[in-house]
Amino acid sequence: MSPWGVAETQLLGAFDVLKAAGAHELPLIQNGPVLQNIQDESPEGNPANTFYHPTAQQALIDAAVSAGATVEQGARVTGVTPGDPPTVSYTRDGETHEATARLVVGADGRTSLARKSLGREEHQHRANRLMGGVLVDGLDLDDRAGIFIIVPGLEVLSVIFPQGNGRARAYVGLADEKNDPFKGADGFQVFVDSSIAAGVPASAFTNCKPAGPLATFVADDSWVDHPYQDGVALIGDAAGISDPTWGLGLSLSFRDARVLRDCLVESDDWDAACNKYAQAHDEHYKTIVTAENWMTQILIEPGPEADARRARVLPLWFQEPDRQPKMATFGPSIDVSEQARRRAFGEDVDS
Repeated sequence: MSPWGVAETQLLGAFDVLKAAGAHELPLIQNGPVLQNIQDESPEGNPANTFYHPTAQQALIDAAVSAGATVEQGARVTGVTPGDPPTVSYTRDGETHEATARLVVGADGRTSLARKSLGREEHQHRANRLMGGVLVDGLDLDDRAGIFIIVPGLEVLSVIFPQGNGRARAYVGLADEKNDPFKGADGFQVFVDSSIAAGVPASAFTNCKPAGPLATFVADDSWVDHPYQDGVALIGDAAGISDPTWGLGLSLSFRDARVLRDCLVESDDWDAACNKYAQAHDEHYKTIVTAENWMTQILIEPGPEADARRARVLPLWFQEPDRQPKMATFGPSIDVSEQARRRAFGEDVDS
């Protein structure tokens, strides 16, 4: 979770729950040869946070129950129907149930039934980049530093987020989504070799073993405009999936939850409040995706034109670091105006 995402959990009241569940601080990011102190760059003075998701999820569920929520674990939602009131159908223990509420919040992820229920056109920005991710144990790296290495010439990237005590979430990105080398018995070794090719020290993997499945996915953006209708509001990936290469999806989820909360407590007219939330979501989601697309064009996009762009831009970023969009530290508050784009791409400098 990025430093600005940590700030959202603080505003939402979830930070202490996550901290007690074992949240691990990452004040540093190793970006190629540059060791970046993102805690010092954060306006709130926050480091990034990582945590073991099952533990964190259960802690948040327990906190919800303590706050008075009824939790139906083991249930499977089969349908969401907007209306007055909105309805959720679900099965549990072989029985079908139907529930109504003043508001249904769809936080049901990448394959959201709640999103489908709105009947909105789904937009998609294709990345054509394959990402592989796996939880690992026994990784020998500095537990205070995440790794984010992009090697444009090799068309590979490596991202590692330590969780403490040698455990980490590790990712590899490859240019061609149609070629998945991570399948089969040798998949993990291919994953390790790709990480080393990107620049992670081979010694880091001497005693490293997978602690979960090696999953692959395509690094696409996918979203609907104005994620609210007739008593159904969408948050997180259900509303909009940002390119997972940049690791901002969880921060966006907490941003959505916090903004929706703020809108609801400001007004007794929840329909108006949710429409206000949906408008705010579209603005902060668009900001993040715009900045992600800039970073992809500059750092990842392959080809001679992209190589020429990097040759012009990266020396300028080195001389003036504030040219680079600081997505991890500033999040949706970053400037994505045309003037900012020209500065990020070095178009304000005579060639």
